[in-house]
Amino acid sequence: MSDPVSIPVHGGPDNRYDVLVGNGLLDRVPELLGERVKKVLIIHPRALRATGDVVQQNLSAVGIQSFVAEIPDAEEGKRVEVAAFCWQIMGQSDFTRTDAVVSVGGGAVTDLAGFVAATWLRGVRVIHLPTTLLGMVDAAVGGKTGINTAEGKNLVGAFHPPAAVVCDLDSLQTLPQNELLTGMAEVVKCGFIADPRILELIRENPQEVRDAASPVVRELIERGIRVKAEVVSSDLKESGRREYLNYGHTLGHAIEHNERYQWRHGAAVSVGMVFAAELGRAAGSLSDDVVHEHREILTSLGLPVTYRADQWPRLLEVMKRDKKTRGNLLRFVVLDRIAAPRIMEVPDPAILFACYQEIAE
Repeated sequence: MSDPVSIPVHGGPDNRYDVLVGNGLLDRVPELLGERVKKVLIIHPRALRATGDVVQQNLSAVGIQSFVAEIPDAEEGKRVEVAAFCWQIMGQSDFTRTDAVVSVGGGAVTDLAGFVAATWLRGVRVIHLPTTLLGMVDAAVGGKTGINTAEGKNLVGAFHPPAAVVCDLDSLQTLPQNELLTGMAEVVKCGFIADPRILELIRENPQEVRDAASPVVRELIERGIRVKAEVVSSDLKESGRREYLNYGHTLGHAIEHNERYQWRHGAAVSVGMVFAAELGRAAGSLSDDVVHEHREILTSLGLPVTYRADQWPRLLEVMKRDKKTRGNLLRFVVLDRIAAPRIMEVPDPAILFACYQEIAE
């Protein structure tokens, strides 16, 4: 077991925090909260009650009073009714601005808990304990929070950097392999937009990427976090470079919405990345080889690279409501080459439809 790694993130003026990556890190939470915190709301899904209990015991041992909000799993937890349930607990328990929230779970829990912390008394401290690969490399890092509405995913939210992120790799040991591999889509994204070594590691280690305890998976997680940390440190509120982290997400979010969030986020983003690659090729900037590499790497992880042909009209309508849209222009992140992303505004839906035919089943 190697020592934990600390990856710094600059979340804005006077707001630096660390992402800790290692094993056996749950007991670090009390010290990371600081001495002023007297009350903590622990937010977790039912399946992670045991982990939540450990966090609660660690807090109790140092005299911090804790309360628990057990929420629905996955995207079902990212609803305003669930956020209101958490606010109710905090209000009835007299939470003040010096108190805090701790999230225990995957990306959906992180998004919801961050939003609750951002909105209670206009912002209290939050520490994220992501328990999935997706949560570790994406949702927990960067300060984006959000909930879903009937109109789309993450349309309501706030930027609220955490006080710390604790990636305890032990939590990955009980993760179903499908969950591990769908989370790997966000790591692949980081490889295509910034760190080609990620793609090499996946190609060179086809078995190790399926083993949550392998050094390869740890290196992939650390590399993915470093990519996101570097980008968000330079652009907290998505006014520039941070948009590149949305590679594959415009169509991906539309697929999730169309599937009523029964698809895993990584599976939808996988299809979205292949679509974005086809857009890059249609623009004349991305080579056939790189488009093929998208399909090859994602397929090697068991991730989907196609979607139903007859769903295009619905997907287009959802994408028009995407928060990245500007006026009547749909915006996509595309590549000129690996590690060279840019924003492409597409005024003509016919171009999008032609590219969709390349991924249609």
